[in-house]
Amino acid sequence: MLRKLISTGALLSVLLTPTVFAAGAPDDAPRAQALLTKAVAYYKDKKDVALGTFSRQGEFINGNLYVYVLDAKGTMLASGGSSSVYIDRNVADLKDAAGKPFFREMLDTAKTKGAGSVEYRWLNRKDNKVERKVAYFEQVDDRIIAVGYYLPHGSAKQAKSLLDRAAAAVKEDSSRALAAFNDLNGNFIEDDLYVFVIGLDDARFRAHGALPRLIGSNALALRDANGKEFIRDMLNRVKDKEQAEIDYAWRNTVTNQVETKHTFLRKVGNNLIGVGHYTN
Repeated sequence: MLRKLISTGALLSVLLTPTVFAAGAPDDAPRAQALLTKAVAYYKDKKDVALGTFSRQGEFINGNLYVYVLDAKGTMLASGGSSSVYIDRNVADLKDAAGKPFFREMLDTAKTKGAGSVEYRWLNRKDNKVERKVAYFEQVDDRIIAVGYYLPHGSAKQAKSLLDRAAAAVKEDSSRALAAFNDLNGNFIEDDLYVFVIGLDDARFRAHGALPRLIGSNALALRDANGKEFIRDMLNRVKDKEQAEIDYAWRNTVTNQVETKHTFLRKVGNNLIGVGHYTN
């Protein structure tokens, strides 16, 4: 068994040592790619002897980043993180928290293209919440080597850019834009950023990228975590101008924690469009 390549003591160390993940940082993507490049080169040199190294505390665990390896059929051969519990088990049909068979997608892409990336939702041990994660992977012989990282919180710059795109889309074709904003797998959801739209005539949600069940409901009925009537405040702020900003306490749908949210607002026709980012 390949597990024998990992000493009993090393395996217990991996299983019993808590894996601590930091929230995604802007430089995690290049760090993940660099670690993957290093792991691929190491595997090409050491072959399966590298599997034990990847599964131990050491140079292939970089902060919240670690290496894991599958064979072409989907058996987990090595992991320096929480997925070590799957070593020697076939994970080809394992689904993420949203029901996505992401390992299957990884295997299929590796077979046809040799390398790629896949997005999925996975438990972040730092806050014990399921969050979006991206894994870069490359196939070497019949081994698929991967490194994943958690997506960072959206920034003010990202929020403004997303709002600009959303406003332009509404101006071009409002019906099509609203459908796109409500698509959980669409192009208007970035990290923990999303678009919401409220009708200025009836104060009802016309779109909400994170909570589609709110669509059609009276937005004025919402209160923030401190009881603030923030929707009414939003509508008042754009009554006599095209743009505004507002702060309120809101649950982050990624971390599931109440955080301070700063939202940029834009009035387009009879629509109030908003995109907010979390500041803490």
